[in-house]
Amino acid sequence: MRRAILFITLTVFAVVLFNSACTHKPQVQPVVVTAGYPDSVAKILINQCATAGCHNQASYQLAAGLLLDSYDHLMSGSNFGAEVVAYSTQYSRLLAYCNKYDTSDATVTDPGHITTYPTLQQYNTIKNWIAKGAPDANGTIPFAANPATRQKIYLALGSTCNQVAVIDAQSKLVMRYITVGNAQNQVPHDVAVSSDGLYAYVSIYDGNWLQKIDTRTDTVVGTVDLSSLVPSAAEGQWSIINLSPMDTALMVSGWLQAGNIATVNTGSMTINTRQCADAQNGLGGATGSFELPHGVASNATFDTFFAALQYGNVINKFQFKSPPYVKQIPVKGSVPKITSLDVTQPGPHQIQMSPDHSRYFVTCQYTNEVRVMDTHTDKVLDSIPVGMFPQEMALSLSKGYLFVVCQNDNTNPTGTGSIYVINYSTMAVVGVMYGVLSKPHDVAVDEQDGLVFVCSTNLDAPVHHLGYCGGADGWYTVYNLNTLQPADSKIYEVLANPYTLSTRFK
Repeated sequence: MRRAILFITLTVFAVVLFNSACTHKPQVQPVVVTAGYPDSVAKILINQCATAGCHNQASYQLAAGLLLDSYDHLMSGSNFGAEVVAYSTQYSRLLAYCNKYDTSDATVTDPGHITTYPTLQQYNTIKNWIAKGAPDANGTIPFAANPATRQKIYLALGSTCNQVAVIDAQSKLVMRYITVGNAQNQVPHDVAVSSDGLYAYVSIYDGNWLQKIDTRTDTVVGTVDLSSLVPSAAEGQWSIINLSPMDTALMVSGWLQAGNIATVNTGSMTINTRQCADAQNGLGGATGSFELPHGVASNATFDTFFAALQYGNVINKFQFKSPPYVKQIPVKGSVPKITSLDVTQPGPHQIQMSPDHSRYFVTCQYTNEVRVMDTHTDKVLDSIPVGMFPQEMALSLSKGYLFVVCQNDNTNPTGTGSIYVINYSTMAVVGVMYGVLSKPHDVAVDEQDGLVFVCSTNLDAPVHHLGYCGGADGWYTVYNLNTLQPADSKIYEVLANPYTLSTRFK
């Protein structure tokens, strides 16, 4: 009996001892709140940036409107537009603010924003993440979906960094940067998207290149060398692109003193040597100078062309035929004049065809007017006064509007420059768009989303934020097509001298 009791007692003791030995509090693993970021990035941005007084819910409105408590909020940008651009370590402002280590990457011009910088290891973590496309926690690259149908606006940045910015229309943010040219300091000038939205073409001002971009991949897929058309070792200063109605060819003007006009087969990206002109030789021996051509346009069948000779009062109307045909048309007065810089002359800058090709509009930058010309009779139909120094134009077919950018208009109460809105059927000015502008140069209409994009060159202004592409960073602003008022209160900063715009799906 005693043995039985002893056995039971020992057994109970053993069970209690065993359970005591094996029962313990489970280890508490540290909780990492990723909020859509990859873990390594979340540990930095959430723990060190989305904090009190900085970029959290309570404080971000006083911190440039940049909220860093989640991946989606970061990718929504700040009051100044995109803070991270996928694959672009040089031009992502978030990285620039963190950078005190790498002189090959961007740094900001207003130091002191950050009191405690991330470590070099943390900086490299963010840099490598952006270089790989800044994916979310699931590996999804921003703005990578729907490449064939995504609405975009292409912005040529006329600065030494050789970049074209790609703007996502829905978010209004820069989604990619594309490097163009074949060397530094070549300066993109114009960008034109084909009517089918498949390709964009870019002219290089301080070089002799014209390039083709696939808008589905945002990569350069074709290049044509135009150096054979200019004097030895000269830069062509290739300027304005005009695509044929079927996108099979384009014409580009070369603003060099010995001015050039060239046509290019867009399929093969080769020069059509039978359709070129220059100031020295005219058009296949025909009389008529092509000195300093800028804006170019064509008729509906792409066999009659128009070039604005920027100094003087002349539009050249010409055809590549045998014998070649050139006619000099004065946009003001009765006598054609081709001059050196003379601000008493109109100075025709850009040409915009009407939708039915019966008329064309010419911005006269020194007389502050838009001249309306008859395509067939070559007569002046009207003169429309606009703001100072009118430059580029764009059409809205849904509204029947012609938008005219007036770069130096000093009537803007909140900046320099304006956009005149003209009914292209009645020739009446229906409104003037102001806003936070600084010497705007071009305008693009997004009919699909009801938006108007205007790029401000911000020339001669103090450098703000980045400013590492040969001047002050510029910006674009966005307007509502229906109201002609700003669509939001943001200024979307980009690299220096944003110069020309083109919408993917018109």
